[in-house]
Amino acid sequence: MTMLQTAPTALHGPVCVVGSLNADLVVRTERLPRPGETVEGGPLRVTSGGKSANQAAAAALMGAAVRLVGAVGDDANGTVVLDQLARAGVRLDAVARRSGVPTGTAVVCVDSSAENLIIVSPGANGTLTTADVARAREAIAASRTLGLAFEVADDVVLAAARIAREESVTTVLNPSPYRQPSAELLSLVDVLVLNEHELADVLGRSPLDTSWAECGREVFDRFGVADVVVTLGGEGAVVLRTTAAGTAVEEIAPTPVEAVDTTGCGDAFTGALLGGLASGLDLVGSARLASLVGAYAATGEGAQASYPRPEDLASLAVTPSHG
Repeated sequence: MTMLQTAPTALHGPVCVVGSLNADLVVRTERLPRPGETVEGGPLRVTSGGKSANQAAAAALMGAAVRLVGAVGDDANGTVVLDQLARAGVRLDAVARRSGVPTGTAVVCVDSSAENLIIVSPGANGTLTTADVARAREAIAASRTLGLAFEVADDVVLAAARIAREESVTTVLNPSPYRQPSAELLSLVDVLVLNEHELADVLGRSPLDTSWAECGREVFDRFGVADVVVTLGGEGAVVLRTTAAGTAVEEIAPTPVEAVDTTGCGDAFTGALLGGLASGLDLVGSARLASLVGAYAATGEGAQASYPRPEDLASLAVTPSHG
């Protein structure tokens, strides 16, 4: 790997993330169980998680000014989640605490090859409403980028995207856990971040049977989304930018690391992308930074606990340039 002489510069831009907060119940095991099988696991750890909370933490740890909009229960797990996010630097004044409702929970099993199996119980995430989003208009409007994912209700995601469009805020959608985004939601999205399987689902075919440029053109022609970032796990990422003149394809090389746990790596990528765009990096530069952050996250256990600060990336690869 190419060594940096200095650590990547900390981000600084304002980011808002609307969505889920979970308590992750994580256990490691030699291999993932088959249906009906019981396997022995190691000690149980309870940490802060949830796709949106993970993305917020990743951006904040890299220096971005992040506000999170969501809900947790008035329980011990909610306290664990909020305390860890606060330590990461996430502003939490728009996170509600719901009485009598458990905090969202994800049961995470990680095997010896760093693959994982995750089951999510929505809990308080299921109580987030469009009224909560409306009350958070100022938080969205004060940001340069808005991060959205699919662990909360469709109408909540759409309401946030509408406000972002009205306030000229760049909306980044990560349609995960996957369900087909509505045509209206996609019309409000500026950057679509998804993996190969999700891209195939968006386009209605699997596997993908056309070039990256043709995929980018199809997303643009059908849904109006000009900028697409496709994450490829250990193979890096691809940035697709489409205009009337055609689709530019930029491949982001992978960063070689010794993977320990891939839980939350995609969220780390998306959070860093949000922070990069909010801080003045162009889309390709933001994706390069995001690839470093996602790779670093794979070297530690858990989601947020494995996310880097800028100085942690000094040993990885090339610092992205401003565009």
